[in-house]
Amino acid sequence: MIGFRSVLISLAVMVVGLSSEAASASTFVAWEVSGVAWNDVLNARAWPSSSSAVRAGYPNGTRLQMTGRCMNGVDLQRIARWSAQRQSNAVRATWCQIWHDPQQNGRWQEGWVYGKFIRPARF
Repeated sequence: MIGFRSVLISLAVMVVGLSSEAASASTFVAWEVSGVAWNDVLNARAWPSSSSAVRAGYPNGTRLQMTGRCMNGVDLQRIARWSAQRQSNAVRATWCQIWHDPQQNGRWQEGWVYGKFIRPARF
């Protein structure tokens, strides 16, 4: 009976771990890179700062997986029903968090992009 109980506890811990990991990685693809010079990319950084390490670069038109979190209290999910122009204005001078795989090796991580260079995606 002790072995069965240990298995149940292990399964419960694993399920809790998986559900919290999934919650932290909740994303939506509703924004894209825009306004970057034709020969440049939008830098995705480790932290919300222009002096932070660059993790990846994305050209215009790249769809981004946003976490919904931006600095200065902007919540992309809360403003999702606003007009595209109003949404863009809300993030224009702040950093927004993305979920990306900069090495394209399956190791997803959080990153930050500057809002001036993103807009609601056009579907």
